Amino acid sequence: MLQAIGLCRFSYPALGGFQVEHETIEDRIAYLYAEKRLQERFALFEHVALPCLRAQTDPNFEIIIVVGDSLPDMHLTRLLDLIEDMPQLSVQAHPPLPHRQGMRDILNDARHDRSEPCLQFRFDDDDAIGVDFITRLREAATDAKPLTAKHKMVAFDFHQGWTAEFTGQGISATQTYRPMFTAALAVQVAGGNGQSIMNFGHEKMGRFMPVVSYGDTPMWVRSHNDFNDSRQKANAKPVRVKPLDDAQRALFQDRFAIDENAIKTAFSAL
Repeated sequence: MLQAIGLCRFSYPALGGFQVEHETIEDRIAYLYAEKRLQERFALFEHVALPCLRAQTDPNFEIIIVVGDSLPDMHLTRLLDLIEDMPQLSVQAHPPLPHRQGMRDILNDARHDRSEPCLQFRFDDDDAIGVDFITRLREAATDAKPLTAKHKMVAFDFHQGWTAEFTGQGISATQTYRPMFTAALAVQVAGGNGQSIMNFGHEKMGRFMPVVSYGDTPMWVRSHNDFNDSRQKANAKPVRVKPLDDAQRALFQDRFAIDENAIKTAFSAL
């Protein structure tokens, strides 16, 4: 069975990799560890990101959560407590590393056998994936065997999802179709290939490898919040969202294991 490895950066102060720039690494750390930001991040991680991982129909996957070695102990303890019941998840603390090179090396170190192919995906700490993402990813890899036999890397893109805002009033969202989005985008890396999914900007991956695209079912929820890196840009486009109706509320529960009542409770306390 193909090894499936995910990489999650939890407020990790990388050197590069941010659309919001900071004068110094100390400024970046201060921004990432600001109490208001971290409290929102933990609420999103606990109630948006983790439930869908617990509910995966195929539990045979690994996710490495990368944190800074300067993350305060109380926040590291909280993070470890949240994933204590999830053997698929592990935490690694690192000093600030060059973004792409550092994350590539972490993924390569996690490969059980570098001579064998593996599946890799990125997982943002404020997003969700479909509860059948790992199952569907393995099915996609099986379907693509003629491609993966010829190419060092092949991407699998599930391009249908939802953009959502989470508040004390509940969930507001809009259905979204976006190819080559970070969420629910994966690659198969050939045995002997030292590159990783982190070698490429997600929207540019189609320039470097074949892409197999699926749009039959929503496979991700992208959260919009006060601290989205991509939303800090001056030219960021607003996204109009509406409160979920009953059918959409059921879809969020069934597809992503997101409970709106839990969202209301958690975000009302922020």
